Amino acid sequence: MGDIWRMNSHMEAVVRAYKTLTKIPSIVGGRLNCKGNRITSRWSIRNLDKGKNTQYLIDYILDENLGVLAQSQFGVDISHELLTAISPKENFKAVIREEKEDKDGAKKKFFLEVWSSTSLKHSIDLTALDIHGDVYTDSEFGSLDWSPDESKVVYVAEKKIKKSEPFIKRKPAEDKNVDPDKRPVPGQEHIHRDDWGEQLTGKIETVVVVCKLADETFTVYDMVPGCPGQVRFSPSGDSIIGITWEAKMLGRLGLIYCTNRPSFVFCLTLSGTFITLSSGNKAVRSPRIAPNGDLFWLQREAHGPHHACHQLVRLASEDLKNLLGSEDGVDHKVSVVIDIVKTEQEISNGVFYGIYCQSLPAKCFSADSKRLVFSTQQQTEIRSYVVDIESGRIVDISNNKKSSGSTTVLSVQADVILATFSSMTTPGQLFVARLPSVDNESTIEWVRVSSPSEVPSSVANAKLQYMALKQDTQDSVSSFTAIYFGPDEGKVYPLVVWPHGGPHSAFSNSYSLEAAFFNMIGFACLMINYRGSSGTGDSSIFYLPSRVGTADVDDCRLATQKALDQFPIDDKRLLLYGGSHGGFLVCHLSGVYPEMYSVTVARNPVIDLASMSNTSDIADWCAVEAGWPYTEEGPLDEDQLLTLRRVSPITHVQNVLIPTALMLGSKDKRVPHYQGLEYARRLKANGVKVAVYMYEDNHALSSLPVEMDNLLNAADWLITHIKP
Repeated sequence: MGDIWRMNSHMEAVVRAYKTLTKIPSIVGGRLNCKGNRITSRWSIRNLDKGKNTQYLIDYILDENLGVLAQSQFGVDISHELLTAISPKENFKAVIREEKEDKDGAKKKFFLEVWSSTSLKHSIDLTALDIHGDVYTDSEFGSLDWSPDESKVVYVAEKKIKKSEPFIKRKPAEDKNVDPDKRPVPGQEHIHRDDWGEQLTGKIETVVVVCKLADETFTVYDMVPGCPGQVRFSPSGDSIIGITWEAKMLGRLGLIYCTNRPSFVFCLTLSGTFITLSSGNKAVRSPRIAPNGDLFWLQREAHGPHHACHQLVRLASEDLKNLLGSEDGVDHKVSVVIDIVKTEQEISNGVFYGIYCQSLPAKCFSADSKRLVFSTQQQTEIRSYVVDIESGRIVDISNNKKSSGSTTVLSVQADVILATFSSMTTPGQLFVARLPSVDNESTIEWVRVSSPSEVPSSVANAKLQYMALKQDTQDSVSSFTAIYFGPDEGKVYPLVVWPHGGPHSAFSNSYSLEAAFFNMIGFACLMINYRGSSGTGDSSIFYLPSRVGTADVDDCRLATQKALDQFPIDDKRLLLYGGSHGGFLVCHLSGVYPEMYSVTVARNPVIDLASMSNTSDIADWCAVEAGWPYTEEGPLDEDQLLTLRRVSPITHVQNVLIPTALMLGSKDKRVPHYQGLEYARRLKANGVKVAVYMYEDNHALSSLPVEMDNLLNAADWLITHIKP
């Protein structure tokens, strides 16, 4: 019969652990109705047989005390709904739906559907209309919004470009009646146009599209400079407000995870008049309109680190109306509600470190428009706040009275707040609360709506501890944090040393399948928020550029040593695990401290900034993190090229001794897989045991089959090569 392959004995338990955790759903969205007594929650669960996540809806009806009166008997699969929007008076639901035309999914069609409470009112094949390209449904540009009178919807799509053909092509005689603008342009089919990079491949130039539903007519607005997105109707319904990003056709930089790209808030009247509402040299996002018509958005200085602290700013409704009929600038009209926080700010019931969220809740205002509710990273948690718009007074309303964890607001309607709460020991669950009166916000009482999914006892009972760490230095920033999460069974455990990517992001005490998985297979985790992480003041963000490859590496080593001092860890079994900039750090650590750690798993690691600067969709990242402003003008600076190399893990590759596995994405535009291959070749040449796993995926390696394979193979590699 020949040899029959069998899993290593440890892998049977590893696979069981992963399969157990995939059955736990996560909350990915939710909204309240206008009265605040009905919740529509959106959930996602890994569907291993389908090889993708299944999304579904569950509804809850609340009583006057916010208790659950009733809920859906079954979830409703909405996996094919890419965007949805409920009309202002809740008479209709608009849906952007994608349907595959062939088995491989290479061809797809987009549909706009409008549903009433009893039937399908409109179903429009947007692809067949051939007035634009694909509809944008991503987190950066994607949007779907109703006009106040429920007669129109607005969305964003790829601009239709003229067809091209070779200069020499045999074809039928031309029809002289054909519109010249519709004739193919010769010799243009191979002109290169930059897209928006990682996870936005093929997205090049956007247009705003308005559909008048009564007669199903469409207007395509292509006069907005740059690439517009995040659009919504103004309160009057006669104009559209959104964000537009500066867009080069050559030399464009990637957008996803990058809040530093130059952009503007704009207003476009339905008659075609365009006006800029925000000032220059800013990076803006997340426009929100209060019930009274005031406009709010998040902004920071353009360029610099890819993520940083943001201001919350306001343009009053009267000023907005006046600007529509004026050519005056807007700088003196926009007021700051919450400013950038350099280190920390005392608030009425705690400490506030600034705003770092990517977006505000879609509905985030109190009923009287005088307060705004938001959530943001704060050191080791995501916390939620209410701000008084006039006074700027901030109050922490996080759901942390009974246990530590992270609170994320999903929706605010009729002064009822819908939020999720989770921790590393408890999967996400829904809570609601009534917003207390002004000056009494800290008395907020949260009411549980959904019960958390059951997790294995080793996860539920795990030891979780925040670590406040400090380097012995006179530098302007010396403090940072980490989270220890490990089994609590009185034994000594291997430790997964796990710095995050970014570098300007952060770990939070939120439920994580990866962390739970490592816990179940007998590993403790040390999740490190080194200096430069978000959620600890803007000064920490700006400390790391020019110190990358040294300060962050030193922080990881100090965190490892402090964990050894405080927790039951086997100092002979220290494991390195990280992706992107986290991969950069673990590859540094294995080369700088070759005797300290036992084994490495790196996912799409940054290996050589010098070569990455010529191949990544974020070439500016390399310059900024190495310590200088990014430009492609003028001569190449050889000293800068040398600096890029010197701060890179490749400079220590000759010192690496431990087995190293590299998980790479062949479609990764952020850290191209050639980085990992170069590192692997040099490791192998130096006699280091190395394995390379290549996936047909992007930087995140997050498609379900890829997540499964790289996580299981990572566990296999760590277990197999751990020191006995």
